[in-house]
Amino acid sequence: MSDEIKVQVDDLMAVYVPKSEPILDSLEQHDIRIEYQCRSGYCGACRVKLLEGRVEYQEPPLAFLKENEIVTCCSRAITDIKIERPL
Repeated sequence: MSDEIKVQVDDLMAVYVPKSEPILDSLEQHDIRIEYQCRSGYCGACRVKLLEGRVEYQEPPLAFLKENEIVTCCSRAITDIKIERPL
């Protein structure tokens, strides 16, 4: 397995190193804006739709999530992923 995972956001592309940090932190380093509030999985402000791939959580988020939604603040990609930001 490669040590880099591709994270596609809408029509943008970023590179994510899975062991280093949550998806939100990596996207910010690539100047890709995702709304957020708590950075702990409580509020759900950083919720996005997971179109492809898999993520994992160190701790399950407390925010209510619909099917195929993830919170980027506390999830880590374990495969290449494709996400869609809310409009």
